Amino acid sequence: MISKYGVSASPGVAIGPALVLDAEEYRIPRRTVDPAQTPRQIEVLQEALETSRQEVSELRSAAARKLGEQTADIFAFHEGFIADPKLAAEAIGLIQSKHFAAAYAFAQVMSKRRQMFQSVAVEYLKERVRDLFDIEKRVLRHILGRAREDLARLTEPVVIVAHDITPSQAVGFDRETILGLVIDVGGATSHTAIIARMLDIPTVVALNDVTNQVSGGETLIVDGGEGLVIVNPDEETITRYRGKQRRQTEAEVELKLLRDAPAETPDGQPITLWCNIELADEASKAIERGAQGIGLYRTEFLFLASERVPTEEQQFEAFRSAVQSIGDRPLLIRTVDLGADKLAPSLGMTAHEPNPVLGLRSLRYCLRNLDLFKTHLRAILRASAFGDVRIMFPMITTLSELRQAKSTLNDVAEDLEEEGLAFRRNVPVGMMVETPAAAMLSSSFAREVDFMSVGTNDLTQYTLAVDRANERVAHLYSQHNPAVLRLIRQVILAGLRTQTTVSICGEMAGNPLYCLLLVGMGVRNLSMSPKNVPEIKRLIRGVPLAECKRIAAKTLRLDSDRQILSFLKGEHLRLIGGEVSE
Repeated sequence: MISKYGVSASPGVAIGPALVLDAEEYRIPRRTVDPAQTPRQIEVLQEALETSRQEVSELRSAAARKLGEQTADIFAFHEGFIADPKLAAEAIGLIQSKHFAAAYAFAQVMSKRRQMFQSVAVEYLKERVRDLFDIEKRVLRHILGRAREDLARLTEPVVIVAHDITPSQAVGFDRETILGLVIDVGGATSHTAIIARMLDIPTVVALNDVTNQVSGGETLIVDGGEGLVIVNPDEETITRYRGKQRRQTEAEVELKLLRDAPAETPDGQPITLWCNIELADEASKAIERGAQGIGLYRTEFLFLASERVPTEEQQFEAFRSAVQSIGDRPLLIRTVDLGADKLAPSLGMTAHEPNPVLGLRSLRYCLRNLDLFKTHLRAILRASAFGDVRIMFPMITTLSELRQAKSTLNDVAEDLEEEGLAFRRNVPVGMMVETPAAAMLSSSFAREVDFMSVGTNDLTQYTLAVDRANERVAHLYSQHNPAVLRLIRQVILAGLRTQTTVSICGEMAGNPLYCLLLVGMGVRNLSMSPKNVPEIKRLIRGVPLAECKRIAAKTLRLDSDRQILSFLKGEHLRLIGGEVSE
């Protein structure tokens, strides 16, 4: 039995036989043709490019019907790249001047393009190298007359194991036969990861060499929430994960019954459950799962998914689509959080900073690029005319940053008013609490905002000085560390004193291990992944507030994260039954 940890890309548990995909990397030999044959080779190339372009266009339309327009835009890059006349001209030039065969000429051109993308120190462009492989394989299939592997004809459900999965492959997956995805490369924000989440396929990426350890046919367990893959699990492990899988399925069934029921403790304390989203298309799906609104709309994907800076109209349409799809429920839009590991090539952002996590990122970047920031705020304010939009500023550490951001927002509102454009006056304005500095100053911040939302992922990272993506120190990353819990408690108390709403929107909010603790500490608003709503609602409806307060009081007296973890697991087992993971 082998256990491998990667990066969680889509939550859920999958258990099934492994199907290892052929890398499908064509070895194209250097081949020349008789000069008299070059016109035919050019014709073959042009036909292959046009057929490929039509395929991608049809794929884009199918993705729009299945997953929504914004997700379908992933394939706009593919279509535009294939249709670029410079691509065909460069390959035709090699055919005419060197008499290369069409396949070899095209492979040479694509190799040069990949090298160009890889040489740029921008993470987004490096991610697009995988899109170039997808494009190259598609065109070469048509040049060479090779059929594409048809995963739609699988005779049994499988867990796909691959070095990489292209967006073109992922969008066509059938949830009934593709149980899970296990991938050597990629990241949580890659296009494939986004599609996997939209399809609810448990997925773990960045496993490095899992394809070298799986030959096909072995039983695999994929725990997408934990970023864990287990190869050849023993019967005890399979039984344990089938139990976890069953509990998740039962929670989904229960949600259908509880969807419109209040998230309320047995003794009458209501808790508001919101969802975190990255795409406008996800908003309506969150409501379908029983969420009462959107507590965190991560807007940076609009910038990461395009080679060009999204215009005001493009941003406005995305925000308006999201707010209209959820009716009169709240939509908390976090202003764009770029920098660190979220680099937008359209803005010329690179990873050259010595420590990007502590560098020019998030609100700091926006305040240094006011034209971009004002365009962004204009789009958000205009969308506020269509529903309950609220604005949230990220990564604030000082009062001066908050005041400058609010001043910029006021300037934008005045401009819109002068232009006669509709927007909601007095849009609620809040902030993320993601640094120890913001938590320590929360009483001061609370007097200047309408609400505060604690981002526990970054708060934990900055409090403990631990990068959870660094495998050498990831074991030190602990959201139940006493220091983190006391900072959260300080923010909650500041909110109570000033009657400022405090919510939790990090991974902690959707983790059953912490749910009762947070409620007992005084949190009344939790925002999480849509998939986590069922179990969190079930927990809240099953445990009285008095029990939650007792758990919180005892937890806050403990001074070691190991003691806290043991205590929380024990209480969960006593009150709910069954094990719970961190």
